[in-house]
Amino acid sequence: MLMADSTKRRELQVDLGERSYPILIGPGLLAEAGNLFREKGFPLKAPILLVADAAVEARYAPTLEASLRQAGYTVTRAVVPSGEQSKSLEMFDELITAALEAGLDRKSTVIALGGGVVGDLAGFVAASYMRGVRFVQVPTTILAHDSSVGGKVAVNHRLAKNIIGAFHQPEFVLYDLDTLKSLPMRDVRSGYSEVIKHGLIWDADFVNYCDERAERLLALDPDSLGHALYEGCKVKAIVVSRDERENDLRAILNLGHTIGHALEAVAGYGELLHGEAIAIGMVGSARLAEKFGYGADIAAETERLFRKFGLPVRIPGGYSTDAIMAAMMHDKKFSEGKMVFVVPKAIGEVEIRGDVPTEWVRSIVEGLKEENGV
Repeated sequence: MLMADSTKRRELQVDLGERSYPILIGPGLLAEAGNLFREKGFPLKAPILLVADAAVEARYAPTLEASLRQAGYTVTRAVVPSGEQSKSLEMFDELITAALEAGLDRKSTVIALGGGVVGDLAGFVAASYMRGVRFVQVPTTILAHDSSVGGKVAVNHRLAKNIIGAFHQPEFVLYDLDTLKSLPMRDVRSGYSEVIKHGLIWDADFVNYCDERAERLLALDPDSLGHALYEGCKVKAIVVSRDERENDLRAILNLGHTIGHALEAVAGYGELLHGEAIAIGMVGSARLAEKFGYGADIAAETERLFRKFGLPVRIPGGYSTDAIMAAMMHDKKFSEGKMVFVVPKAIGEVEIRGDVPTEWVRSIVEGLKEENGV
């Protein structure tokens, strides 16, 4: 691992042997993309498919595309609608068609420009096209600091999130901090949910950093933001390097996701942003900690911190408990008839429990609804 310093550019390495790759974090990186592709040996004659989120395509795709073209690459741009609804087999089919029409071959590259939705979708296209072509992540949201690292790519089914997918590591992650300046505040807050999550599972000192600098982080202070993204990506990189395919350790990254994914499914992948749903889910997991005897202070501290970042900590009205529970049964983390949860033992330390009684989960869901006046 390379350590961050006082300069604007930060770099990390995901250590996976021959498939290791860097994460570059800093301003102005879009304009350097062409040179980076040349340095890393991407073949000039292999066409590139640039998949861009409609929300950022007009603002950032021209700079990225111009840099690549100036370096000698042929680029075809495909634009996908913003929102979780784009993570579908229908949109996957459209992008495969776009790749074929653009003449992509086995040495080609698919680039994802946008947030986690585009990263997951374009990554699944890259993993599937000709049984796998190169893939580059260019995240433009805070939330995507998590999904852009680690190679988990997928689309949704109407009954379950991310149930159709693969592991397909990127060649590198290009994180241009300038692209975060245009984020709506709701997306900024949602993104910090996953940033804080990395501290909650691994690093209590980083949780304190986020707590103490909440105001600066929400204001997108460049140094604070760069450091927070570096630390969040560092935790993800360490975990992925040790357990690429989620055989054991990597599952800790799912803190809050069992309830969170169920809420997203019940909401129809639109009403709640991913980070908002996961924040509620992490509060629920912290309440499980109390039931396992780890102390009520974990839940109280988790909730306080998310409130400080303006994130929801209760289940919104109109959500059926039965529907939420049913959605959890379809989740990948429901195993052999048992509820599997990542449960915090303390701030900065978690464990995976496969013995969570269903009635505990139901009571926590009901509590999170009732305390919201539902």
